[in-house]
Amino acid sequence: METTANKITILRILSVPFFIVAVLYYSPANGHLRWIALGIFTFAVLTDMLDGYLARQPHQRSKGGAILDPLADKILLISAFVCLYSAGINFPNVRFPLWIVVVMISRDMILILGAIVIQMIHGSIQISPTLLGKLTTFFQILSIYGVLLQWIYSPYLWSIAVVITVISGLDYLRKGLQMLNHGEEAK
Repeated sequence: METTANKITILRILSVPFFIVAVLYYSPANGHLRWIALGIFTFAVLTDMLDGYLARQPHQRSKGGAILDPLADKILLISAFVCLYSAGINFPNVRFPLWIVVVMISRDMILILGAIVIQMIHGSIQISPTLLGKLTTFFQILSIYGVLLQWIYSPYLWSIAVVITVISGLDYLRKGLQMLNHGEEAK
């Protein structure tokens, strides 16, 4: 079923290549690209909130949306971490260390692979975001803003993001193992 929420999610996915280009082509000589990247990232974050709100309305939920929305989040956040790390030399004051990027991406790759395995074994998977998962996304977004805006306190945000990312990853892993063992949604 094609819903407004799904259309907005697809728009968010389509914004990611423009964000990537703006970050990778940014340099101090063309500083406007950092602001364009910031604008695109903010657009993506706001559309995520909007499609989440719309998806909770009657006749807006769909199986496609349940898959597309978290996938769009992963595409945006993973792209942001990788690109901001790759373009780090152009962000002289605040830039991601490699280990931060590895932690953030590893959690998401493990979640995606786990979801695929559960889908293959059980034929379906019920994905429900958790408070820890939402906190992880929130602090990852703040960390990305920290680099784009060159906040000097960004390493503190990264530290919080890493701790919550690891804890939420372990929580999702526990729930995924329960699903594999019992074939039902884990509590």
